[in-house]
Amino acid sequence: MAKKPTKEGNSKKPATEKSATEESATEESATDAKKVQLPLFYKNPMPLDAKAHGKLALKKNFGFKFTTDVNAVPVNLIEMPQICHYYPIAFSPDGNATPVAILGLRDGENLFLRENDLWEEAYIPAYIRRYPFIFLELPEQDQLTLCVDNDKKILEENGEQLFFDKEGKPSELSSNALEFCKSYHAAAKQTIEFSKALAESGLLVDREAQINVSGKRRINFSGFKIIDEKKFLEMDEKLFLEWRKKGWLPFVYAHLFSGAQWQRLTHLLNQRFEKEAA
Repeated sequence: MAKKPTKEGNSKKPATEKSATEESATEESATDAKKVQLPLFYKNPMPLDAKAHGKLALKKNFGFKFTTDVNAVPVNLIEMPQICHYYPIAFSPDGNATPVAILGLRDGENLFLRENDLWEEAYIPAYIRRYPFIFLELPEQDQLTLCVDNDKKILEENGEQLFFDKEGKPSELSSNALEFCKSYHAAAKQTIEFSKALAESGLLVDREAQINVSGKRRINFSGFKIIDEKKFLEMDEKLFLEWRKKGWLPFVYAHLFSGAQWQRLTHLLNQRFEKEAA
């Protein structure tokens, strides 16, 4: 059901489930979801079908537990001005320069996830809000199809949030998911163009954050890139004007501004230490 007849600009590089910084922000392409590395969070995405899933539903309020072990997620260009008020924004070190929001300072720890599987009072990245839906390119189909992660923890039979109505038409839930995935896909393609230009610009530098936390402990957070502000200020004027024309400068400033949010992460980690010690 719910297909988008285009694959232009779709990334052919499969994403890895191990690290958000290694995943392209584009929509995922897969010839066989069981044979490729799956996108972050997704275990078994399947196309929604009215005949096969007429009684299938999404569990209500399943929360954000699926983000427990993740300390960074991809973000799209258009949401960076919101992201920068809550999370440090970094770029993947793999040559793709994928922008990511940093969620934690230690491996396998999301500091924005509360004990009751709710989110801290902060903007939630679109990549997280999209789950469990996703666009995938299916075998022998020249288009993207709306899929849902086939996970018993979030799906149920005859629940309140059905994917299809009695006539076999997409429910409001499925229709809204389709529109959200369309918007996400469009934003992801814009992000790829920016990321490619940024990777080729020479503005990115490797960076390591040294965070002092309670108990006289220090955490070294590495494996990411940032825009060197000095290099940006000395940027070639022609290239600068080109970026201004494309409307990219506000996103560069959003990234630079987000550096203040390392303090937020330190505060959240100290709070977690205090709970662990109590």
